[in-house]
Amino acid sequence: SSRLGTISDNIANASTFGYKRVETEFASMIVGQGSGLYTAGGVRTSTQRVVMQDGAIVTTSHPLDLAMTGRGMLPVTTLADVNSGDTPQMLMTRTGSFRPDANGILRTQSGLVLMGWPTASDGSLPLVPRDTPTALRPIVIESNRPVGDPTTRVEIGANLPATETLSTAGGTPIPVGVEYFGNLGTSERLEMTFTPQVDPATPGLSNTWVVNITDTASGGASIASFRVEFDASQAQGGSIASVTPLTGAGTYDAASGTIMLDANNGESEIELFVGVPGGTTGLKQLAAPFSPSNISRNGSPAGQLVSVEIDEAGRVNATYDTGFVKTLYQIPVVDVSNPNGLEAVEGQAYKPSRESGSFFLWDAG
Repeated sequence: SSRLGTISDNIANASTFGYKRVETEFASMIVGQGSGLYTAGGVRTSTQRVVMQDGAIVTTSHPLDLAMTGRGMLPVTTLADVNSGDTPQMLMTRTGSFRPDANGILRTQSGLVLMGWPTASDGSLPLVPRDTPTALRPIVIESNRPVGDPTTRVEIGANLPATETLSTAGGTPIPVGVEYFGNLGTSERLEMTFTPQVDPATPGLSNTWVVNITDTASGGASIASFRVEFDASQAQGGSIASVTPLTGAGTYDAASGTIMLDANNGESEIELFVGVPGGTTGLKQLAAPFSPSNISRNGSPAGQLVSVEIDEAGRVNATYDTGFVKTLYQIPVVDVSNPNGLEAVEGQAYKPSRESGSFFLWDAG
């Protein structure tokens, strides 16, 4: 009866995604024995679910249809545990068609809720424990919530005309404006003025410029100024020789070629890239007209969610209509010493048992 039941289950679920075949084995049961006597015993059955055996991977057109290859499982919990408000019990499954429900919870039709580690505001993963599910959270996709992407880095690449630093030049400033986005998605501007340093008493080129930066979010006030001196040698002529902060600007990092700015009334910290000493990118000074080569910044205004997909590293990436892509969660891979010892529960899910051993949460891939 036990073997017929497992055979029937295996046949009935032959096309069920994530189903693992159950095998039944027999062993004789000896009741008692004596010299020259025979006592009828019986048959003892034992069943085992073959969790380690992989099925075929089926390609679908939906980015939230997930399956595992190789060892490991996806961490899930039940919808009842999520709705109860208590700490959800961690289960695991090999596959699932996950969809956001009315509350944005990513779940299957059978009620399995996908779990992952929430990322920081910049999309990075904080330090999390790997031998306990305490840091895992049910994945919730808030489709109607706009998300902003504040600007954290601005890059300035341009050629400054060397002839403007001649002792006979007029010292005309060169203005450059760069749009950036504040913490609330507001559009602001950094107005940069490049002023050549002219010394009529010293013939030749000074090769020195003073950069002053004003911020529209700060009412047009100056937030930083610094002096840039360019190299005039034959080997590195035109490249940056040194950068000296004057007022407001943070320390210049020669290794990365950046200066920190306090913009938006001190609410936004922006890393300004001007170039490294002797480098080929950033600011240059040659005897040619002013020409911006690369003026760029990261960040975007507030945008609405367009799509969500999960990559091969387990990152849940949300794409917004502004082109901004943000990592919301990272889904680990759950592995145990003996997958065949896992205890099966409803919905093609499993939970750890004494036979399976303890679990560990690995990075996908």
